[in-house]
Amino acid sequence: MEHLFVFTPLELLLTGIVGVFFIIQLLYWLIAFARPLRRAKKRTQPETIQYPPVSVVVYAKNESENLRKNLPSLLKQDYPNYEVIVVNDGSTDESDNVLKTFEQEYGHLYHTYIPQDVKYLSRKKLALTVGIKAAKNSLLLFTEANCHPVSTDWITSIGNAYKEDTEIVLGFCAYEFKGGFMHKLIAYDNLLAGLSYLSSALRHRPFTGNGRNLSYRKELFFQHNGYQKSLGLHAGDDDLFINESANRKNTEVIYTPESITRMQEVDRYNIWREMKASRAATQRFYKGGKLFFYRLEELSYFFFLLAVVAAILIGLAGNWLVSVAAGLLFVIRFITKAVILHKSAKMLQQKPATGLLFLFEIIQPLHSLYIRIYRMFRGKNDYTFRLS
Repeated sequence: MEHLFVFTPLELLLTGIVGVFFIIQLLYWLIAFARPLRRAKKRTQPETIQYPPVSVVVYAKNESENLRKNLPSLLKQDYPNYEVIVVNDGSTDESDNVLKTFEQEYGHLYHTYIPQDVKYLSRKKLALTVGIKAAKNSLLLFTEANCHPVSTDWITSIGNAYKEDTEIVLGFCAYEFKGGFMHKLIAYDNLLAGLSYLSSALRHRPFTGNGRNLSYRKELFFQHNGYQKSLGLHAGDDDLFINESANRKNTEVIYTPESITRMQEVDRYNIWREMKASRAATQRFYKGGKLFFYRLEELSYFFFLLAVVAAILIGLAGNWLVSVAAGLLFVIRFITKAVILHKSAKMLQQKPATGLLFLFEIIQPLHSLYIRIYRMFRGKNDYTFRLS
């Protein structure tokens, strides 16, 4: 027994390293990632409901089935003064016929078409710019054809998030799925990404947004010359523009139940991989180091995991108290994260996959590393448009 509390220098060092990274991880999850949960309890409804005119801009490319499914939820919003503008980016399916059919029934629906033979550095940014210029109203609200709002009060909730100095409102888009391991991993990844940019914006340090549920003023778009700085990139119409134009004074966050949108599940893993790789390509151009704060969380968790494994192995070969201490800290950190994620998923209407959380703890950091390596080997030309 007297030797039980005798430790070698290596055992003390490993225990200390585990303890340091445990504290860092706990601070991240209890303070940073839990911030949306804490703020949600303090939020109150506005005394008076405002109905500023809103233009909803929807990007679509070969999305005829999704337009049939999702347009009704956009066109039947309980809002007195809004229009829906669908920008059809050279679709070769039935999108044009679907839109014309809906236009006959809904007078506040408009659509425009970008011909296939139009040469432009970024077709999506061209399409969105056309939609923005066509918008009659100052408040712009963006989503995509594969998404739908969960409530008929979606526009109301976004519109009332604007204050006198507000130019940007960041919303959350949940990932909708029925089952399957890949879809649960995507939902988990989507929840982490959402908590990152929502919590950062709540700290008055906005650094990105999601184009599937995003709003800003038309004047802001032209003040920053639109997408001029990111025309050569596939992505960036949402994250890079927000990264450039958002600041501590002009950005609000909304994630009330009525404000959520949902994205339909992707068909294949390759589609999601390309989405992740394109986003990773744009993140290199983020300014201000705000994303680095969350990169440090990933890095600290990686080192925490390595230190825990090393401490357990060393402890099993020496003083078993080292193994017990490392394992206990891992369990405490895991339970803390699981509780916060479960409550956050419920708040954001993101279907959770709590039963697979332990597995995702291992897979998600490795998958993020794989995406970065994949992007580097594919080369920047895969993510940069060039005129032919």
